[in-house]
Amino acid sequence: MRSLPLYACAALTAQAFFSHAWAADAARGKQLYESRCIGCHSIDGPAHQGVVGRKAGSVKDYDYSDALKKTKVIWSEKTLDRWLTNPEKLIPGQKMGFSVPEPKDRADLIEYLKRESR
Repeated sequence: MRSLPLYACAALTAQAFFSHAWAADAARGKQLYESRCIGCHSIDGPAHQGVVGRKAGSVKDYDYSDALKKTKVIWSEKTLDRWLTNPEKLIPGQKMGFSVPEPKDRADLIEYLKRESR
């Protein structure tokens, strides 16, 4: 029974370490956005500013794929993470041919998009 406090302490230490190590960084997300996304997107259009909480494919005057226009996906941290991981798996028939395989990069990009959605 004496080892229980030791395990609890180790678990809390690990949690603190990993939560800090994975804390999303909006400034890094902006750098990633500017280096990876800017070729096809800008924060203003296709309107990524305000994207969190908005229905996918709903900005006027943008040439979305039929799949994106028809989807019922609402952009949230979870759906953006799934989209950036594998856009075709989330919305089959979409036309974005790019993914972000690294979890930390996705978290930072999403944090930047969240900041720009306020």
